[in-house]
Amino acid sequence: MAILQIVLSGVAQGCIYGLIALGFVLIYKATETVNFAQGDLMMVGGFAALMLLNVWGLPLAVALPLAIAGMGLLGWALERAVIQPVLGQPAFAIVMLTLGLGYIARGAITMLPNVGTDTHALNLPYTGPVALGGGVVVGVEQLVVIGATLLLCVGLYALFRYTRVGVAMQAVSQNQLAAYYMGIPVRRLNGYVWALAAGVAAVAAVLLAPITFVHANMGLIGLKAFPAAVIGGFGSLPGALVGGVIIGVVEALAGFYLPDGVKDVSAYVLVLVMLMVRPHGLFGERLSKKV
Repeated sequence: MAILQIVLSGVAQGCIYGLIALGFVLIYKATETVNFAQGDLMMVGGFAALMLLNVWGLPLAVALPLAIAGMGLLGWALERAVIQPVLGQPAFAIVMLTLGLGYIARGAITMLPNVGTDTHALNLPYTGPVALGGGVVVGVEQLVVIGATLLLCVGLYALFRYTRVGVAMQAVSQNQLAAYYMGIPVRRLNGYVWALAAGVAAVAAVLLAPITFVHANMGLIGLKAFPAAVIGGFGSLPGALVGGVIIGVVEALAGFYLPDGVKDVSAYVLVLVMLMVRPHGLFGERLSKKV
């Protein structure tokens, strides 16, 4: 029963990793750009939810859609104003640009008076332990994380499967040039993808808040989400979630059974093993070049 409880806790944490990794994969598939500011976008989404819930006193059913919409607008604006002008430049330049965006977001939040330097708890309507039977007790917030992640996955599947925008996004992720020649507005869709990734980050922030609270450094969890994307296969949306769950469970087991410090490095040990055994990830496509 203890192992089951540890695994459930790891799955809940892994779902958070997976949601942030989804942002990495969405942006990479559409623009072949790795957005290292994804974790900090999640942090900004957490503070947006904090203002809506704690300061303005809005109910969660109103605050969450507003936070998602606001972060989506921010993601779209960043893509238009900052990312789009440098597309086509060397990959190193774009990587440094996204790293800089993350530092700017973190610095801007810490400059907020009486807010940015403190740790906050969101006023959420769910909290407390739940007994599942057999001596297994988990937090309500962990069950909410797992359930919300499953619902979001179903929503994303429906978006990419049954909507014109979703099908167009898939076409762009396969071949931008071919999609452009077929009349698909590639640049506009790139903005939509950034907006979608930022919106998913806002959901991850609200789900993570009851576990780690809201603070300026909560975006550093993106350092664990990036290995999740690599393990699952950097071009696979289901792989991002599977990779996140794998890392979450391994971390939970390592933190309980292994010495201190092993938990913090377990994600990167998994990445090294995966790169040696299966470099393209669990669900990634095997690519080759002829020279």
